[in-house]
Amino acid sequence: MYNIELLSDRIAAASLERRRNRETDRQDRIFNAKVRTIGIDKVALESQVNERKKKEEAEAESLKAHAADAVCNDKAACLLDQRQLKDERLLQGAIEDFRLNFQPRWSRREYDLSNPDKVKNQDRIQMLPGLVGEDPDSQGRLKKQQEQLREWSVQQQHELATARHQQRLEEHQYDQDVVALDFKALQLQKIEEERRRAAALATKDFNLAKAAENAEKRWKEWQQEEEDNRTDILNQLQGELLSKRQEQGISVLGLPRLRPDSCKGLTNEQLQHIIDCHQQQIEEKRRSIEWNEPLSSRLVVQAEQQQEEVHQDRCCVASAHTALLLERQQARINKQLRRTLDNTNTQLAEAHHEQKKYLDNVYTNIPDDSYFSQFNTSSR
Repeated sequence: MYNIELLSDRIAAASLERRRNRETDRQDRIFNAKVRTIGIDKVALESQVNERKKKEEAEAESLKAHAADAVCNDKAACLLDQRQLKDERLLQGAIEDFRLNFQPRWSRREYDLSNPDKVKNQDRIQMLPGLVGEDPDSQGRLKKQQEQLREWSVQQQHELATARHQQRLEEHQYDQDVVALDFKALQLQKIEEERRRAAALATKDFNLAKAAENAEKRWKEWQQEEEDNRTDILNQLQGELLSKRQEQGISVLGLPRLRPDSCKGLTNEQLQHIIDCHQQQIEEKRRSIEWNEPLSSRLVVQAEQQQEEVHQDRCCVASAHTALLLERQQARINKQLRRTLDNTNTQLAEAHHEQKKYLDNVYTNIPDDSYFSQFNTSSR
C-alpha cells in the first residue's frame, strides 16, 4: 500500500553500499597487475614530484633571468641607437652650419655664371621700349666664359697629365716592388733549398753513421753469439753430460754406490765380469745336464715341450672360434632388439594417431574470450 522506508532499511542499504565500494576498491587493487606485482613507492613518487617541481622552478628562474637580461640588452641597444641618431643629427647640423658660414653660394667658382642678382647689381641702363632683356655686355661675358673654359681645360689637362705621370710613377714603383719581392723570394727560396740540402746531407750522414753503427753492433753481436755457441758446444762436448768417463758416476759415499743422474753405464771390467759369470753359469748347467741326465730324460723333456706348444695352439684357435661365435650371437641379438624397437615405435605412433583423432572428435568447442571472462570476477 504505502512504501515506507524504515531506519533499519536505510542503515542496511548504507552498509551494503559501503561493502560494494570496498569490494570495488579491492578489485581495482588486486586486478591491477602493475600495482599488485610492483607496488607503489609513495616516498619515491613524492621525492620525484618534489624534484620535478624544483626543476621547473629552476627553469622558471632561468627563463626570468634570461628575460631580464634580454630586456636590459634591448634597453641598452635602444639607448645606443638613440645616441647614434643624436650624434648623426648633431653632425648633420654642424655640417650645415659649416656650409652656411664658410661655404656660401657666392664663394663658389661658377657662381658668376648663375648669379641671379648680377643684373640687379649692375648700373641701370636706359633701354628703348621693345628691347627688354637685351644684354649689351654679352660679348665681354662670352669672352670671359671662353677664357674661363680655356683655363679650366688647361687645368684639367694639367691635372690629367699629372695623374698620368703619378700613375706611371706608381706603376714603376709597383714594378720595382714586385721585382724586389721576387728577388727576395728567390733569395729565400735559395736559402730554403740550401737549408733543406744541408738538412738532407746531415740526415744522410746520420743515417749512414747509424747504419754503420748498427751493422757493427750486429757484427759484434753475431761474433759474440758465435763465440758463445762455440763455447757452449765445447762445454757440452767436454762436459760430464756427453763424456764417457765412468769416474763421474761414482758416488762420494764410496765405490759401490753410483750417482743415477751422472751414471754412464757399467765399466768394461764390470761388463766383462758379468759376461764371464753368465758364460760360467751356462757351462755349469750344460755340464750338469750332460753328466747327470740320460738321453731318455732329455727326449721326455722335448716331448713335453712339444705337447705344451700344441696345447697352447689349440687353446688359441678355440678362443678365436669362441670369440667369433659370440660376436655373431651379439649381432643377431642387436638385430632382434632393433626389430622389436621398430615394432614398438610403430604401435605407439598408431595409438597416438588414434588418440589424436578421438580427441579431435570429442573436443570440438574452442574456448573464446567469454569463457575466460567468467574468472576473476571477485576479489574473494
